[in-house]
Amino acid sequence: MTSAPGSVPTAKTDPDAPGWRGMLKSASFRDYGLMIALVVIMLFFEYTTNGVLFQPLNLTNIILQNSYVVVMALGMLLIIVAGHIDLSIGSIVGFVGALAAVLMVNYHLDWVSATLICLVVGAIIGAAQGYFVAYFGIPSFIVTLAGMLVFRGLTLAVLQGASVGPFPDIFQLISKGFIANVAGPWTSVLIGLVLWLILLGMSWRRRTVQLHHSVKAEAMGSFLIRNGVIGLVILAFAYQMSSYRGLPNVLIIMFVLVMLYRFVTNKTTIGRRIYALGGNAKAAKLSGIKTERLTFLTFANMGVLAGLAGMIFAARLNTATPKGGLGFELDVIAACFIGGASAAGGVGKVSGVVIGAFIIGVMNNGMSIMGIGIDYQQVIKGLVLLAAVCLDVYNKNKSV
Repeated sequence: MTSAPGSVPTAKTDPDAPGWRGMLKSASFRDYGLMIALVVIMLFFEYTTNGVLFQPLNLTNIILQNSYVVVMALGMLLIIVAGHIDLSIGSIVGFVGALAAVLMVNYHLDWVSATLICLVVGAIIGAAQGYFVAYFGIPSFIVTLAGMLVFRGLTLAVLQGASVGPFPDIFQLISKGFIANVAGPWTSVLIGLVLWLILLGMSWRRRTVQLHHSVKAEAMGSFLIRNGVIGLVILAFAYQMSSYRGLPNVLIIMFVLVMLYRFVTNKTTIGRRIYALGGNAKAAKLSGIKTERLTFLTFANMGVLAGLAGMIFAARLNTATPKGGLGFELDVIAACFIGGASAAGGVGKVSGVVIGAFIIGVMNNGMSIMGIGIDYQQVIKGLVLLAAVCLDVYNKNKSV
């Protein structure tokens, strides 16, 4: 059976197009599983907190509390996919936040110049660590463990053991500001609708390309249901936020970064090379990929994102503290592994780590509202992380 030139094959012409059973058996089902897990966790805490979780104020807190985790998780994903780890990001967050405070509060530098300097410093820190890992062959665990200690000490030195603040009002808008309600309370809903249409267009285009090249594509039924559910969730969230102060500025920053890194990992040569590096470093090098440069760039990128996260965190607290960023690396790494990144490298998706970050965030928020102590919170998060890694190892062994 032939089709007219330029026409797109329909799902009916592809006998191997996955139906509902195929979808359940496909590798992409883990993404559905993560989304289902996030929804179940949110519904559980909504019930146990007597409806507090979905309150607009609390949803805003969840976004603000997890913004820097999502930002750093995007960079950590590339490092883990490349087969490495970075334990220093929490200390870099504290150091960059301290540097921003000293520049703007003590030296009265304007916020634009201070922000650029902090981003450059973050890039330099990441590049320095990446240089030792890539060109000296020192394991990333050792290099970044040393970095964690060094920059925690430098944070104490810069702040001289005391908190520094407050920041200028305009700088605080990075984390505390909200998008102006130019269309009244429906502004947030309109923005949510636009964002959903962008995601829907990207999904439709990807499915069309798959069908055009006779590649197995998601069944139309599951495609419509999945995107419909995503749309309803986005619009419901936007509506809830509109009843408070609207959408936070940091949410737009997160969305732009997520779209950027999704494009880099899926559509660019450097993204494909990072996955090749993590899958088999020797084969990647033999194929002509400059693995040392690629490793160097992933760490430099992580430094920039850690610097940005440090400023977001400091702006939210309106002060820089000696303990800023303490333990952040644990939540970021947990978000990546829960989101499907493989400890062996070569596997991981942007959408997965974002969902993983919000799973961690909702758990932190829900357990705090329930009055669960920090001791048991750590126990529960540790068990969840262990379960995620065990699932990854199980899937890897099953596919061998």
